[in-house]
Amino acid sequence: MALIFSASQQFFSLKSPSIVHSPKPHLRCSKSSTIPNTSKELGSLNKPFGQLAHKQMSQATYSMPPEKLEIFKSLDGWARENVLVHLKPVEKCWQPQHFLPDPTSDGFFEQVEELRERAMEIPDDCLVVLVGDMITEEALPTYQKMFNTHDGARDETGSSLTAWGIWVRAWAAEENRHGDLLNKYLYLSGRVDTRQVEKTVQYLIGFGMVS
Repeated sequence: MALIFSASQQFFSLKSPSIVHSPKPHLRCSKSSTIPNTSKELGSLNKPFGQLAHKQMSQATYSMPPEKLEIFKSLDGWARENVLVHLKPVEKCWQPQHFLPDPTSDGFFEQVEELRERAMEIPDDCLVVLVGDMITEEALPTYQKMFNTHDGARDETGSSLTAWGIWVRAWAAEENRHGDLLNKYLYLSGRVDTRQVEKTVQYLIGFGMVS
């Protein structure tokens, strides 16, 4: 897969921890922008997503001959018996809140202080990897849309009861929990420039990707 990611790289690059705030001997992180707010920069970045793309990407389609499509659809029953059985009920799944300070508890602020103290020990390189993982998870709308370009597996209605439709939606819901946990943790840590990360996510989803 090739990510159409060039414009977002003006804000964030996995090769450079520019979005990471270095640890400080105190818990309060000062507000600072890692990108100069120049008129020249804004003039290039305020263009619509389509105008920022370097080249026109052709639409990818994944059509099957009728005989292959029939075979693929015949596997629905197999997938229902051998794939869907691995899906856990929501009530038995871990949730991001299991690993984060409880905002309803009296000790919430103390828990956040502890989290921030421990986060100060995380090397910048590790934080960059966590941010990259989180941004990847945030592009779930693009990934789910790509599944729906495949004949035999696409969710025709958005709530299809086919085995493949159920699996893709459940997979997206699973990945969304990963992104939520990383997002909230990094926000509470005070170690990253959240605004720059959020802009990168917006660019990534807006550009989409091709395979």
